[in-house]
Amino acid sequence: MTASPAPAAAALTTRAQEVSSRIVDDILTLVRQETSSYDLPGLAAGLDLLRELTVQRLGQPDHEHRYPGGECGDTLTLTYAGTGTGAGTGAGHVLLVGHYDTVWPTGTLAGWEQPGASEDGREKLGGPGIFDMKTGLAQGIWALKLARESGAPLPTVTFLFNGDEEIGSLSSRPVIEEAAQKADVTLVLEPTAHGAVKTARKGTGIFQVTATGVEAHAGLAPQDGASAITALSEFVVAAAKVAAPDRGTTISTGLFRGGSAINVVAGQATAGVDIRVSSEAEQARVDEELDAIKVSDPRVRIEIDHAWNRPPMTLNAASAPLLALAREVAREQGRDSLPDTAVGGASDANFVAALGLPVLCGMGAVGDGAHAQGEFIYPDTVAAQTGLVAGVLVRLTRPLRG
Repeated sequence: MTASPAPAAAALTTRAQEVSSRIVDDILTLVRQETSSYDLPGLAAGLDLLRELTVQRLGQPDHEHRYPGGECGDTLTLTYAGTGTGAGTGAGHVLLVGHYDTVWPTGTLAGWEQPGASEDGREKLGGPGIFDMKTGLAQGIWALKLARESGAPLPTVTFLFNGDEEIGSLSSRPVIEEAAQKADVTLVLEPTAHGAVKTARKGTGIFQVTATGVEAHAGLAPQDGASAITALSEFVVAAAKVAAPDRGTTISTGLFRGGSAINVVAGQATAGVDIRVSSEAEQARVDEELDAIKVSDPRVRIEIDHAWNRPPMTLNAASAPLLALAREVAREQGRDSLPDTAVGGASDANFVAALGLPVLCGMGAVGDGAHAQGEFIYPDTVAAQTGLVAGVLVRLTRPLRG
């Protein structure tokens, strides 16, 4: 039997439009299962639901593996064998990456209010994690489903679902890197930037700073104490001055804890500092300048855990042809253009890009409000985004690289 030629992206998008209500139903099904990064039972139930939904739409995978996450959500890979010429050897292998954890505490859904229509009357759908990034998960599953139903030759496709992206991909990073090295191309189903794909992302640091002082009675002998809170306050103010927004470097202290009682000079304090950089040179500068900060009381010891979580991501040479391919598919869909952009947030695409491998991020939802109560998607874009991913898949029956 001769395989059908690759269908035009417009035809795949038309088919996606016909089933868009079903895709939206799947999106809402995923949203209704809350999956806070810190709720292990909720994450386990969410991953079970995601696997069940994938199997409902695509059948049993040819291979699957669930990687225990320990204190993080598990990571699941589901592989569907390619149908192109020489499948398994020369048919190409695409990795679709998406996280199912969200920043929202369990229970948020009950009080969530749906957004009104936009100023131009477009419908919006809201919910915890709908934009970042449960819509991308559903669209990725349906993209492969529609591509398969078209009869076109297809590459092998592996879905990688991880439950710890929002807290740094602490357990899933090695799984992502290994899977990316086995694939020819990686598509990350993170939300778009107002319709643009993301080809550059900042590197991130999640630093923990600890101040150790000397406890004393705040009223009887305050001079005997050395306040960890005061010293750490000095540190975070000085750290903020290390930022260089004109170079793409931002520094924000998001957590601050310390002390044991109101009437005790604090002997311990900790701060969680979020750092974003656009280059390795800035990463090195930040390390050096933070280490050089001095506090006024020499009795207080400052310790910095330099935890660089994700390296900066740029459009590497391997990814440029993938961007060109996606733009070709977008033109076939009838789009005027498919813009790309740089964003301040990091994702699992950072890991893949740092390996010098082809990756394209921001292939998921169109909407806005990530990590905010107003998080939403435009449901009228679901078909086009699903068709875009499907159109890219049917053109990747041959390795993009190598």
